[in-house]
Amino acid sequence: MPFQGVTYNIPIIIWLMESYPRYAPAVYVNPTRDMIIKRPHPHVSPSGLVSIPYLHNWIYPSSNLVDLVLHLSSAFSRDPPLYSQRRPNPNPSPSPSPNPSINSSMTSTYGQHPPPPGPRVAATAAAAGYPPSPYGRVQHPQHSQARPTSTDDAAEVYKRNAMNKLVEMVHGDIIGMRKAREVEMEGMFSAQAVLRRREEEINKGLKEMQDEKEGLEQQLQVVLMNADVLDSWIRDNEGKIKNLGKKNNNVDVDEAIHCVDVLSKQVLDSTAADLAIEDVVYSLDKAVQDGVVPFDQYLRNVRLLSREQFFHRATASKVKEAQMQAQVANMAARISHFVS
Repeated sequence: MPFQGVTYNIPIIIWLMESYPRYAPAVYVNPTRDMIIKRPHPHVSPSGLVSIPYLHNWIYPSSNLVDLVLHLSSAFSRDPPLYSQRRPNPNPSPSPSPNPSINSSMTSTYGQHPPPPGPRVAATAAAAGYPPSPYGRVQHPQHSQARPTSTDDAAEVYKRNAMNKLVEMVHGDIIGMRKAREVEMEGMFSAQAVLRRREEEINKGLKEMQDEKEGLEQQLQVVLMNADVLDSWIRDNEGKIKNLGKKNNNVDVDEAIHCVDVLSKQVLDSTAADLAIEDVVYSLDKAVQDGVVPFDQYLRNVRLLSREQFFHRATASKVKEAQMQAQVANMAARISHFVS
């Protein structure tokens, strides 16, 4: 980040959660032993958690890590979150040789007000790679700076290696879990598509069954009504044939069956005549084949019979249409009677 014309490096840790990139990652400031977190800071909590508007307004897929780093650099350049702290020297040793600059510095330190340590602290912070502390402190002149021991360096290296190894292991586990969840989600999506297709097929079959059920119920109503009509007709005409046989041994077949109305009688006569003509034509055909009837006479008889058969069939067709209309009206009357 740029600060007062100098570029500094702020150590941060970016955690990519399982929900990334749809949700923002977690960003932490990772200060070293020589650094402290500024308190209070508008974007960094005492624990190091970073909170900037770019993280709050994270929108996938327009938001990414590159823009996040740029926004972090811009926010930290306005208000640095870390400052360097000078570790006190346990054994200060004054230089025995006279030095005009040191004498003047000591004289100004003890004899006057302490000068602002900005340049000295800035140089130290620039060497460490972090912005200087804006809070001035009285610094006694010293020529040697305390250095960490080899034991501290080894412990620090071991700690950092362990943390890096742990982060690497966690990152690997997250990648493995993410791949497993992606495979599981793909399987769920496939199963969902199959279930939706089966749901459509079941709904279609259910609708067809309901339509078929309604049609069968209508046909059942028609059959029940016809059965009632037939039962009534049988009850009315059951004793007539018995009485007719008792009165006269020579039973006339045409008189044995009485039609309920004129239309039924007309249909019966037309149908009987049609079938009788059909039998006559069949007999004439056999006679022509056997040579009993001349061919010319056969043609004349067939032409006359066919004309007569046509009229009988036309009459039967018209009468049946009239009967159908009457039957529909009768059914409507019965249904209205049952409903009421």
